[in-house]
Amino acid sequence: MKEEEVVEALKKENEEFRRIYQEHRELDSQLLEFNKKPYLTPEEEIEMHRIKKEKLYKKDKIAELIREYKKHHSMN
Repeated sequence: MKEEEVVEALKKENEEFRRIYQEHRELDSQLLEFNKKPYLTPEEEIEMHRIKKEKLYKKDKIAELIREYKKHHSMN
């Protein structure tokens, strides 16, 4: 099963995955907005760093859920 197929299946079947996936995309949008600015205030720098860490955590969680799905479905 391809990665894209797993993601689509999880988005349909798993509420936690769907929520984390959506939050990850929203964080990505926020980072894009920061990157459009010519410079950031110290507060914005801190917020951008926080967003990057949260986004990375969610990416790791998404990868974990994908691994679990593949492991569970390869046994069937």
